[in-house]
Amino acid sequence: MKLSLLTFLVLLLGACSEHRPADAQTPTRSTAGPAPTDLRGLSVATFAGGCFWCTEEIFEELKGVRAVVSGYSGGPEKNPSYEQVSSGRTGHAESIEIYYDPKQISFATLVDVFLRAGHDPTTLNRQGPDAGTQYRSVAFYRTPQEKQEIEAAIKRVNASKQYANPIVTQVTAFAKFWPAEGYHQGYYRLHPNEPYVSNVSTPKIEKFRHTFPQLLKNPL
Repeated sequence: MKLSLLTFLVLLLGACSEHRPADAQTPTRSTAGPAPTDLRGLSVATFAGGCFWCTEEIFEELKGVRAVVSGYSGGPEKNPSYEQVSSGRTGHAESIEIYYDPKQISFATLVDVFLRAGHDPTTLNRQGPDAGTQYRSVAFYRTPQEKQEIEAAIKRVNASKQYANPIVTQVTAFAKFWPAEGYHQGYYRLHPNEPYVSNVSTPKIEKFRHTFPQLLKNPL
């Protein structure tokens, strides 16, 4: 079977779950901010949509978002490591926690971005080359209103026929979020030329930017 260049690169270099950078032992934070210590005036949203290197950057670029943290959520394992989550046996999914100002951007808008351009919500336990339950699509809710907004958004996007297949995103009550290791935070900005980032993450981010240009902190 003839492989595309992108498929060949992914197989050669490994998907998000298999790739651990050489500088992993010397964590560095990019210009993407850490979790705020002062949460006054901020709300929090949590989503899982495949490799968090990509989804973190997408939400970092939205007006009204103070910071995004990559991590793990959805499973019972306490304080899981990247290697444990990557095994697919912890029940956790690679997730992001978004700290945002609800006066500038609504939860409903975050859900819309997540479903329409943040990832492919129609692929079960898979995002592109990354396969396994740790890459499943999950929208976590903290209140009954958030649950209703997520379910309404799913119905709306399904009805729009944007995707050929129905959305399979799990709608799950939020329990706990565990921040990922330091070297994952802001990974996209720290490693823009890495083949996985440039060939897999960047096209997704460019799609998002052109889908929601009016929401960007830095206009195109």
